[in-house]
Amino acid sequence: MPARQAADMADTPNKTTPGEPLTADDRNRSGRAGALPKLRLLWRFAHSYPVAVSGAVISLVAAAAATLAIPRGIRQVIDKGFAAPGATPDVAPYFYGLLAIVAVLALATACRFYFVSWLGERVVADIRLSVQGHLLTLSPGFFEENRPAEIASRLTADTAVIEQVVGTTISVALRNLVVAIGGLIYLFALAPKLAGLLLLGIPLVVGPIVLLGRRVRGFSRSSQDRVAELGAQVAETLGAIRIVQAFTQEDRETSRFADTVERVFSTARRRITLRAVMTGIVIGLIFGAITLVLWEGAMDVAAGRLSGGDIGAFVLTGALVAGAAGALTEVYGDLLRGAGAAGRLSELLAAESTIRQPARPIALPEAARGGITFENVTFRYPSRPDTPSLIDFSLDVAPGETVAIVGPSGAGKSTLFQLAQRFYDPQQGMIRIDGVALPQADLRALRQRIAVVPQDSVIFAASARDNLRYGRWDASEDEIWRATDAANATDFLKALPQGLESHLGEGGARLSGGQRQRLAIARAILRDAPLLLLDEATSALDSESERLVQDALEHLMHNRTTLVIAHRLATVRNADRIIVMDAGRIVEQGRHDDLIAQKGLYARLARLQFDTAA
Repeated sequence: MPARQAADMADTPNKTTPGEPLTADDRNRSGRAGALPKLRLLWRFAHSYPVAVSGAVISLVAAAAATLAIPRGIRQVIDKGFAAPGATPDVAPYFYGLLAIVAVLALATACRFYFVSWLGERVVADIRLSVQGHLLTLSPGFFEENRPAEIASRLTADTAVIEQVVGTTISVALRNLVVAIGGLIYLFALAPKLAGLLLLGIPLVVGPIVLLGRRVRGFSRSSQDRVAELGAQVAETLGAIRIVQAFTQEDRETSRFADTVERVFSTARRRITLRAVMTGIVIGLIFGAITLVLWEGAMDVAAGRLSGGDIGAFVLTGALVAGAAGALTEVYGDLLRGAGAAGRLSELLAAESTIRQPARPIALPEAARGGITFENVTFRYPSRPDTPSLIDFSLDVAPGETVAIVGPSGAGKSTLFQLAQRFYDPQQGMIRIDGVALPQADLRALRQRIAVVPQDSVIFAASARDNLRYGRWDASEDEIWRATDAANATDFLKALPQGLESHLGEGGARLSGGQRQRLAIARAILRDAPLLLLDEATSALDSESERLVQDALEHLMHNRTTLVIAHRLATVRNADRIIVMDAGRIVEQGRHDDLIAQKGLYARLARLQFDTAA
C-alpha cells in the first residue's frame, strides 16, 4: 500500500525536479497556491481503512445529531412538561428523553474519539513508511542538495502536525460543521425571521476568516520551516559534539541555537497573534449578532408570536451554532498548518530520482566476472555543475585485476566509485560491468555484485551482528565469524560485553577508529562480491592491524576485480596496475617501480606521502 500511495503522489502537481533543492521560496509559493487542497494527501492514506473511516463518520454524525437534539428536548420540557400554575404535569417522560439523548451523545463521542485517534496514528505511520521508502529510492544527488537533517524533521515535526489534524482537528471541524448546518436548519424551522436576522451577520464573520486566514497560512508555513531548521541545527551540533567541545565552541553553539529558537518563537508569536485577533473578531461578531437577535426574539415572545419553549430552543441552538462557528475559526488555523505539513511531505513523495530503474533491464551475465570499463566518461556533480570531476576518462579493468588509484585530493578518485555503483550517471560516456551498460542493468542486481569499504566507516546504531549482516543479511554464524577472522576483528568483537549482540552506539561510538574500519572490512568480506571497491581501506589501522588486514584483503582480492583508492605504499606495491589521476584525467599508469622511474606525479606523491626515495 505505501508504494502505491507514493506512486499516486508522483502524479500530483508541484513536483520536485530531479536534483533540485526544496528551497524555502518554492515551499512558500506552493503554500500560497491553495493550502487546504493539499490535505487530499491524508485521504489517500485514510481511504485504505474504510471500517475506521465509516465508524468515525457514523459516530461523528450521531454525536452531532444528539447535540442538536438537546435544544428540541428542552423545548419539549418547557412547553409540555410545565403546565399552567396549579397543574401537576408528568415531566418524567421528557427528562427521560433528554437523558437518552445524553447517553447517545456520550457513546457516539467516545466512538468518534477512538476511531479518529486510531486513524490519526495509522495514517501518520503509513505516511512515514511511504516517505521513508521513497527517500531510499532517491539518488545521492538529492541528499547532496537537500539536508538530511531537515528531511528528518519533516518525518517527525510535520507528521506530528498531521497526527493532530487527522486525530483531532478534522474531526472537530466536521462535527462543528454538521452542528452549524443542522443548527441553522433547525433555527429556520423554529423562527425564520430571527434566523434570517442571524444570517445577516455571516458576511461579517466570513470576511475576517478569508482575509486573515491567508496571512495565518503564510505564518504557519514559515513557522514549520523554522522548526525544521531548528531540528537540523540540533542534529548537526550533536552529531559533531566532539568537535564542538574540542574547539571549546559550546558558547557559540548555544548562542547560535538561541538565535534560531528566537526566530522560531518570533514567527510563532506573529502567527499566534494573528489567530488570536481573528478569533476575537469572529467570536465578538457572532455573539453580538446573537444578542441583537435575542432582543428581537424577546419582543416576539412578549407579543405571543413565539412560545417560551421556542425561544429557549432558539437560544440554545443559536449558542451551539455560534460555538460551532467559533470552533471552526479555531481549527482553521490548525487545518492550514496540517495543509502546510502535508504539502511538505508531498514534496518529498513527489521528488524524483535522477537514477531510474530501466523499464526492461538487461540481465547481467550469470557467471559474474567483475570486469568494469569506463568509456570516455565526463562527469560533474549536480552541486558543482561548472567543475568537472572526470574529463573524457577511459579505463578498462579486466576481471580479477587489482588496480590501485592514486592522485592528489580532488583528482576524481572517489568519483569513480560513485559512478561504478551508479549513484550518479555521467553526462557523457558510458560505464559497463561485465559488458552491460549500467543504465540498462537492474540496479539491485548491479549493486549486489559490488562490495565497498568506504574511507569513513559507516557503523549503524545497532548491534555488531546487524552491522556485519549488512554485507549479507542471511549469513550464517560460521560465515560471520570467518569474515571477522579474515578482517582481524574477532578478538575485539568477542571482548564486547554482549559479543555480537552488543549495541555499538551512534556511528559506532563504542569502537575505536581502527575497530570500525575492521568491522567495515569484515562486512565487505561477508558480501563475497566479484567487484571490490576499497577506499583507503586500511587508513585507520595501526601497523600491526594493517599488516593482518592487508593479508586478509590480498586473500579476498584473489580472483576478484578490485579497485583500490590508497596512499599506503604496501597496497600500491601489490597492485597489478597503478592509475595516477590528476584533475579528472589519467596522467600516468603502470607498476610501482616503473612509475617511480618516470619521476612524474606518482614519484612526487611517493616522496611526500610514502616517504619513498625517488
